[in-house]
Amino acid sequence: MVQRGNHFAAAIAFGLQLVNPIILIPARMASTRLPGKPLADIAGRRMILHVLDRAREAAIGPAAVAAGEIEIVDAIRSDGGTAVLVADDVPSGTDRINIALRSLDPEGRHDAIINLQGDLPTLAPELLRTLLAALVGSDADIATLVAPITSEAEAAASQVVKCACAFPGGARVAPALYFSRLPIPWGDGPRYHHIGVYAYRRAALARFVALPPSPLESREKLEQLRALEAGMRIVAALVDHAPFGVDTPEDLERARTALGHHP
Repeated sequence: MVQRGNHFAAAIAFGLQLVNPIILIPARMASTRLPGKPLADIAGRRMILHVLDRAREAAIGPAAVAAGEIEIVDAIRSDGGTAVLVADDVPSGTDRINIALRSLDPEGRHDAIINLQGDLPTLAPELLRTLLAALVGSDADIATLVAPITSEAEAAASQVVKCACAFPGGARVAPALYFSRLPIPWGDGPRYHHIGVYAYRRAALARFVALPPSPLESREKLEQLRALEAGMRIVAALVDHAPFGVDTPEDLERARTALGHHP
């Protein structure tokens, strides 16, 4: 069982609708472009430990790693953290965190689950608080984050997922209507870079992993479309900047530069 510590009051501040969140971080060694990246050294500390640090710094609930290999589990536990070994034959990171959740919390005490990708060591902790607030402040099943796209090159890049959403009148949370690798929506106006971090209501997570892959999910290679095709509601919270994920050796060097001040 993951201990709740002093996070309960922090969760209460989001409005009493959800009171006991947990952050789960899926991590596996078999990255195509950067094998073994969870254990890559960044300023003397494993990357997955930096991500766990960011989760703890958010101070919204306990954090644990859903690991595909024992090496990751050992690294987390040797640092005093919580990790669950999940067989590496699961379809996705979302399935991985769902399995870890059942192991860590069989009683169902945690009613909001944040899926934090294990390759975001420079993520600002306040983004996780923004994410949770978006879920609690809506009747959506899932919340996620978006940031403004700042260049045509970013808009055109297929590896940058775009979210069709709008924030009229200074709103900071809006329905996410579609996701694509194309530069949507068409026409003049802002476009938004999707940040692949999610907050689920517990029932929504259970429903999502029970669904089969959907046609648009398979076509766009975007798992979140499965939820939309099933009629689930996703809200997007607007933040100023998108954190970068570590997918390549160049990304790793960038993270080392950014986190060089860390011990």
